[in-house]
Amino acid sequence: MTISARPSRRAMAGAVIALALLVAVPAGARDPAPRVAPLDIVTARGVAHFQVEIADTDATRERGLMFRGPLAPHRGMLFDFKAVAPVTFWMKNTPAPLDMLFIGPDGRIVSIARNARPMSEAPIASGGPVLGVLEVRGGRAAEIGAAPGDVVKARIFHP
Repeated sequence: MTISARPSRRAMAGAVIALALLVAVPAGARDPAPRVAPLDIVTARGVAHFQVEIADTDATRERGLMFRGPLAPHRGMLFDFKAVAPVTFWMKNTPAPLDMLFIGPDGRIVSIARNARPMSEAPIASGGPVLGVLEVRGGRAAEIGAAPGDVVKARIFHP
């Protein structure tokens, strides 16, 4: 039996393919999934319950929902900015339409950008100072009857 310190051509080819696949996957897709927390939206129609990913670091906020398909009806992503200020979003590298609910520190919805156009680099402004932004599947805000002034209940908001 002969043992060689050199990898076989088959092993080398496999390593090259694995490396190519790793490089082809966007950096954000390799990171561990953000933590998930419950969130409720209180509207005139009642309370809608969601499970949302929390984007509370520069890296998770920057990545957001880029490179991801459509969200399930009761899923979303909550961006926690940790300070109240006007914010602007875009849909670059986001292939599915989203509703963006811009939320003040008291949990009240300041404004809603409905069905943001996928892959667009057009700026989407909050329309005022906010502490957080909730992204949900495009059209979902209308389905639950969400409107400015409605209340979002999540750990980061304090009425």
